[in-house]
Formats: sequence, structure tokens, C-alpha cells
Amino acid sequence: MASLTLEQVHERQEEIGLWPDEPLRITAQHVDDLLIWCVLKRANDITIQTDRQVYIEVDGFIYAIMRRPIDSADMENIIVKIYGPDAMAKLAAGKDLDLSYEIRADRNTRYRFRVNITAILSRGRDSVQITLRSLPNLPPTMLDLGVEQKIIDNWSPPQGMVLVTGPTGSGKTTLLAAGCRMLIERPLGCGKMLTYEAPIEYVYDQISGDHSIVAQSEVPRHIPSFAAGVRNAMRRKPNIILVGEARDRETINAAIEAGQTGHCVYTTVHTMGVANTIRRMISAFDPGERLERAFALMETLRMVVTQALVPRVGGGRMGVREFMVFDDNVRELMLDMPLERWTTELQRLVVRYGQTMEQAANKVFKEGLIERRYYLLLAKGFSGDEVEE
Repeated sequence: MASLTLEQVHERQEEIGLWPDEPLRITAQHVDDLLIWCVLKRANDITIQTDRQVYIEVDGFIYAIMRRPIDSADMENIIVKIYGPDAMAKLAAGKDLDLSYEIRADRNTRYRFRVNITAILSRGRDSVQITLRSLPNLPPTMLDLGVEQKIIDNWSPPQGMVLVTGPTGSGKTTLLAAGCRMLIERPLGCGKMLTYEAPIEYVYDQISGDHSIVAQSEVPRHIPSFAAGVRNAMRRKPNIILVGEARDRETINAAIEAGQTGHCVYTTVHTMGVANTIRRMISAFDPGERLERAFALMETLRMVVTQALVPRVGGGRMGVREFMVFDDNVRELMLDMPLERWTTELQRLVVRYGQTMEQAANKVFKEGLIERRYYLLLAKGFSGDEVEE
């Protein structure tokens, strides 16, 4: 969280103010106006919860922007507007809802949000919390994110797999989007890129690339699962396949096979560190097939990037990255040793073929970009929740 005094927080609350068009009852026609007003107030996240005022997050602090709390009638109108009439039934069945939401203010202006709708308990009865994350119209560039040159240089292998890892909320999707933008904007383009995401956060239709074509599919809206997405891609002759998350054995297996058949595959894994990522992916397989799948993974792998987001001195957040490039030498070395030694060996090799999280944290700390406590958390190893306080 940004370092502000209580007085500064109060001053910012006054600067943000309250939603001037707050109605006595929120109906479907008010929802878009509310969200647009929040974005214009620089809201990173918007939280709408039964029995509470609407809150927006600006630079790590939340601020109330309504006079009265949201009641159940308001909430139902908002949910139906954002998701549709079957939302309440799905929530009652114990499902949370992930989706993207877009507002077309005019022909040339749009506002996009990543949305999660979750049932909660409030004042002893079933209620709802909606979290909306404001998304930029254009993905950032690798330069915007301060991505290391070695990552950029190895981002686009002729074939194989690139993994982006980290805890929830660590900016994996944003880093992938920046990488996709770089590929699309290359002079020779990226060819045909197919993405399978849940939900679609960044879109690429405003990025020009004479030799690039991008098709984005949302899971489960267009395709039932990530694994089904990879199988679908294999029938469409892509150059690049982006899989939102390799979360299970079936998806990991499909991604490996796509990488082995001449495609460039990008995906994310909820792990911290290069060695832990490889161990976690291998452990997804049954013991009897683990060795063969481990070898297939190593033959396919080209780079692993682990990212954490930490507060930046002066406000905002920045990505700090551990990474390792898997070149022919690394793959040959790993394939020649017993599987039990892989984790230890990878921890040693990451220093030579990439950068450890400790090295990355030390660099940005010496540059005065992060506070000492975040350097220590990164250097010692951490859970994502500890860093994203």
C-alpha cells in the first residue's frame, strides 16, 4: 500500500468526492454512468457490496463514493445489467461469476472491466459482492512495465512454451498482454495468434500489425475449457497459442503437445519461482507417467518468468521478476540427471541463465524504487498476500 499520511488520505477523499448523480434507487440505466464516473476518478478497482456504500480503490486506498448503502434491490439490478438474468440463480447454486464487461460510451470511446461476482453473507442473510477492475483500452508495452531485456530477447522462440507465473493479482495477464502486443507490432508480425482466456481482459483490435491476426475466445463462453481451447487451436493452424492458465493435468498436457508440434505456446501458472513451477507442473501427473511427461515438458520449455507486484516508492506498484531461459544446454543438462535432482539444480542454474527474485529485489531496492520491507519479503520468499498488502 502506498505510504500516505492520514491527512493526505482525507484530502484525497475530499478531492474524489461522492457520485453526484446518485439516485434514490439504482436501476440498470444508472450502472454504466456510475462505472464511467469511477474510472474518471482514477479508480483501479470498484467494489459494490450489499449493505455497504460503493467503494473505489485509488493508489492502494479505498474511498466511499455514495451516501447510502446498496440494498438487495439495487444489487439485483446491477447484477442483471452486468451479467444477465440468470446470474442470481447461478449465485444461489454456489457459483462465483468471472466475466469481462464493456461500456461503449461512443463510437471511439469504451471502458472495459474485469468482473467477479461472489455470493457472501451480510447481516445474517445471503448477499453479494461485485469487484470490478478497470482495464486500459490498450495493453501496456514491455517498456511500460520495465521488463528486463533478456526476457524481451527470449520472449519469442520459434516453437515451445513460455510460462508466466506468480500469485493471484501479480500482473501475469498484463505481462502476457504486453508480450502479445510486442509480437503483433513486430515488422513481420506474429502470424495467426489464438488466445483462450477466462475472462478476456485485454483486447488487441486497436493494435496495428500488417502481418498479424488475433482471435480471442473466452472460457467457458466460447470454449468449455482451456484444454479444449488448445485442442481447438490445433485445428486452426496458428503460429501462437495463448492459454490463460495451465491449472490441471489435461491443460498442461495439451500445452506441452502443442509446443512439441511446432507452435509457440504462452500460459500462466499459479506458482512462485522457476524451480517450484517445474515441480508443480510435473506433480500434476500420475506417478506412472511423471518421468515421461517431465522429459516432454523440459524438451518444450523455453523460458519461465515469475512476477510479483510490490508497492513502488512514491505510489503505484511495480513488477519484480525472477526468470530463467531454458536453452539447449540447460535442457540437455536437465535431461541427463535424475528427476529428483531437478529442483535443486534449477535453483542453482537460475543465477547463471536468468535472475533470482532476490537479485531482482536487490536491484530495485538499491535504485530506491521499493522500501526495505518489500525487498526483505521478496528476498526471503513470500506468499502473494504478504506482498500485496
